[in-house]
Amino acid sequence: MKKSLVAIAIFGAFAGAAHAQSSVQIYGTIDAGIAKATGTTAQVTKRDNNKLGFKGSEDLGGGLKAIFQLEIRYESDTGTIENTSGVNSRPFFQGQSRVGLQGDFGTLRLGRGLTAFQETSTYFEPWSGMPTVVGFQTDLQVAGYTSDPLSPPGNSRNRFSNAVFYNSPVIEGFQFNATVASKEALGNIAVPFAAPSATNPSGNYALAANTQAGSNPYSVSVTYTNPLFALMGAYERNAVQAKLWSVGGSVNPASGLKLMASYQHQNDENFKIINTNTKAWLVGANYDVGPGKIRAGYGQKTPDGVTKTKQASLGYDYNLSKRTYLYADISNKKIVSSNNYIGVGLHHNF
Repeated sequence: MKKSLVAIAIFGAFAGAAHAQSSVQIYGTIDAGIAKATGTTAQVTKRDNNKLGFKGSEDLGGGLKAIFQLEIRYESDTGTIENTSGVNSRPFFQGQSRVGLQGDFGTLRLGRGLTAFQETSTYFEPWSGMPTVVGFQTDLQVAGYTSDPLSPPGNSRNRFSNAVFYNSPVIEGFQFNATVASKEALGNIAVPFAAPSATNPSGNYALAANTQAGSNPYSVSVTYTNPLFALMGAYERNAVQAKLWSVGGSVNPASGLKLMASYQHQNDENFKIINTNTKAWLVGANYDVGPGKIRAGYGQKTPDGVTKTKQASLGYDYNLSKRTYLYADISNKKIVSSNNYIGVGLHHNF
């Protein structure tokens, strides 16, 4: 009996030590709402991505850690994994799947995740990069650009797969971020040659099915942050040689108030025939008032020779707790005709 008690005590001590050196966290979000857009009936939808994630770290000693993160995306209205059928199939770990090391040198990871450009730019967008219709990040803030054009249709537009990710330490407020992807073919369908027309004003060159990138896609960004303001500069080139650069800034002139702006320029001359440049800009604000937050923004996207996009959006979050809030959004987006969107919903972090 005494030997058993000693064995249990020793096992408990080792288990405690192991727990102190490594950790695994389960986290996620669930978001559901009701929304109506011009020309459609009201439907259950979402403002933010629904995700279930696993992340952890192991202390390797000497200030070095092994880290990992896996993230599943799902639809709260149906309980299904995000886009898992037909040609629009997405990876099971759609959000990210990365493993790496972290130390005094910064953070180095391998796998799939947001590019340096896409991850940095969300700080300068009033909906923090959420893929809601009222937000700006998935269209205007990237000037219509996609980071991953050679993946199957329906796949995420703002990630690299088969990539190396690096984030430097923050030094005197400055940080450097870089992502470099391999040239691997990712399953794109064939895109036939199309001469410029009324439905495709820019036209496009042909693209073979499951083609390999001509050169390694890459993405870099530099940020500077302090309590009063933040600045960003970023550049990215994807697998079909489209190039995107952006500058942005934010300022905190009063407690709870953040003003932000960014400018973007895309060059797509290696895939499109004419009208190869797209410019975009946006201004926005977040204002914490009482238990809630006001979100507001206005932006324009101007492709060469193609109709301009104008968008104005307004939103409000009401915090029920530190992890749960109600939201309401309204937006007007005009390309040829004017389209309105209104939505309300509930968001919970766990």
